[in-house]
Amino acid sequence: MKKYEYVNVHIGKFIGAKSEEHRKIINEYADKGYRFVGYIPTNITDYGKIKDIDLIFEIDF
Repeated sequence: MKKYEYVNVHIGKFIGAKSEEHRKIINEYADKGYRFVGYIPTNITDYGKIKDIDLIFEIDF
């Protein structure tokens, strides 16, 4: 059986290649035994810019 955790990440106004918040979160969950599965955009502007995402992690339960 699998257990999933979802972590919301807000994409700031000036996000780009310099953003590392997601890396920190992925590493924290890896240290806890979780595997990064992917992400889902949860807030998108009318112009298609992603404002928020959920990072998805999985662990055997």
